[in-house]
Amino acid sequence: MKRIAHRDSDQSTRKITRRALCLGGAMSAVVAVLGARLRYMQVDEADQYRMLAEENRVSIRLIPPNRGQIFDRHGRLIAGNEQNYRVIITREDAGDVNEVLHRLQRVIPLSENDIARVEGEAKKRSAFVPLIVADRISWDEMSRVAVNAPSLPGVTPEVGQSRIYPLDTDFAHVVGYVGPVSERDLAAQEVPDPLLQIPQFQIGKVGVETWQEDRLRGHAGTRRIEVNAVGRVMRELDRMEGEAGADLHLTIDAEVQNFAQVRLGQESASVVAMDVTNGNLLAVASAPSFNPNLFVRGISYGDYAELTGNDHRPLSNKAVSGAYPPGSTFKVITGLAALEAGVIDANTTVYCPGYYDYGGRRFHCHSRWGHGHLNLDGAMGKSCDVYFYDVSQRVGIDKMAEVGRRMGLGQRHDLPMSAIIEGVVPNKAWKQASYGQDWRIGDTINASIGQGYVLASPLQLAVMTARLASGRAVKPRLIHAIGDKEVPIEEAPPLDFDPAMLRQVRHGMHTVSNTFGMTGYSSRIVDPALTMAGKSGTSQVRNISTAERASGVIGNDQLPWNRRDHALYIGFAPYDAPKVAVACVVEHGGGGSAVAAPIVRDILLRILTGGMPPLSAYPADQRGRIGTALSEMRLRDFGTLASAGGTRGRA
Repeated sequence: MKRIAHRDSDQSTRKITRRALCLGGAMSAVVAVLGARLRYMQVDEADQYRMLAEENRVSIRLIPPNRGQIFDRHGRLIAGNEQNYRVIITREDAGDVNEVLHRLQRVIPLSENDIARVEGEAKKRSAFVPLIVADRISWDEMSRVAVNAPSLPGVTPEVGQSRIYPLDTDFAHVVGYVGPVSERDLAAQEVPDPLLQIPQFQIGKVGVETWQEDRLRGHAGTRRIEVNAVGRVMRELDRMEGEAGADLHLTIDAEVQNFAQVRLGQESASVVAMDVTNGNLLAVASAPSFNPNLFVRGISYGDYAELTGNDHRPLSNKAVSGAYPPGSTFKVITGLAALEAGVIDANTTVYCPGYYDYGGRRFHCHSRWGHGHLNLDGAMGKSCDVYFYDVSQRVGIDKMAEVGRRMGLGQRHDLPMSAIIEGVVPNKAWKQASYGQDWRIGDTINASIGQGYVLASPLQLAVMTARLASGRAVKPRLIHAIGDKEVPIEEAPPLDFDPAMLRQVRHGMHTVSNTFGMTGYSSRIVDPALTMAGKSGTSQVRNISTAERASGVIGNDQLPWNRRDHALYIGFAPYDAPKVAVACVVEHGGGGSAVAAPIVRDILLRILTGGMPPLSAYPADQRGRIGTALSEMRLRDFGTLASAGGTRGRA
């Protein structure tokens, strides 16, 4: 029995030893694998895992750059930046965004809609992208968020920048405004700038703000912050500031712009003033205007509905996007084309009985009883339609269209503004391509006085006037300098016209404004050093029936506003040494000489004299009335703006 027990004991011992060896071997193998893995992670892949560990506790944030500011030609601030207190949240640091936002709701006013908006944005954006929870908060609210930061993981109060337009309505149509990046904006980018991913980041939407976006935006900076296990910011490790956007200086004079805007008043109108020597735009005004600050801060439905429902279209920049029949202002083109074609000279006369019969149809002059015999000077001075009807048949539409384009019509001028139109200077090929129809004689007759298919903007009319005045192919310019570097001015080449012919047309415009009995005489400038030359235009927006013409054409003042004629006027001064050209269109204003001409005269005097138009430059019998009107103009106090820091010096 003892031998058997001893044998069993030996066998059991051997089994235990084998088990121990197997277990020990397995454990050794595991330890060896763990050791090898540990060595791999700690030695071979040490750099990679060190970097991953750093990324777990270090967060990199984008720093939006300061947007470039916009100034007028004299350094007055048009678009700037102001400090803006706001609260942001970062999802990767916050954890449960909903819970954190409801905690924040007990600290600052925050609606359920605000919370839903932030949660919706959080689902669309990367976890590391900060989201704006509350914008434009007070300093007191900012302080409360900072004090409660330990219980608000991922929430950070910060000081940002917001766009501000101190001259509000004056430059709304030129400079435009900024707004938050939309999905449409992102879709338009082939490789979106990371800045555009930041919710509520603002970019240009219209005007200079959008057409110069790449220059104004700048480049983002970065900062590295250390966060603890719950995502709370512990400290800022380092910061690399971004590059601010470039400042822009426009060619426009803010004081002249304000004068033009106020002078247009409540009319649905626009005006463009241009330096004829270099193309600098001195004023581009469209009325009524709007306050672009409303869009930056988030315009209300009520305010937006009021703007879009206004029949005077305050959101439209009529100066560059308005397409109007130029009316009798186009007669300078018809006359110049006829002179160059050699079908008339300065002494050629046409008899006007009050109508023009051609092809079995009667085309009427604006004077029912006619003007009698007139040469080019007289025809321009009295704005005789029959003279230009007759001349147009001699010169033909193709020649008229060619001259019109050479003078700046029918083309889109390259400026950083929105919705610039090309206009229409029709010819035979254009009508065939556009309507599939042959050109007719009646089309030429209508075009000769700026009606029918002809369309032009105030900008194009100003360019046409500047080219007539200077004899050079000047182009409009809006950007004077980028940063501290002035944009070079390209010397405009001489127009390919006989200078004597240009002088003849200019003389006709002088007759319009300075000869008794002519259409622009009541709006003349009597100061011989500032004499104006101009041309009026009145373009019809309705057809006049034969019955109405027989009984007497209904006056504009007896018609609903939207059926009245457009009033136009173009002018330049001084006549002997032209410096400035101005074009004005007053929608449904009536007669060009009565309504638009005084506006052009006032703006020319404001620019040429450098201050309020002097009463001595007006006809003596008008000075009392004009003096009262000028004194009642509510112009902006630029002295107050300058003392408040609203300028930056540039000559």
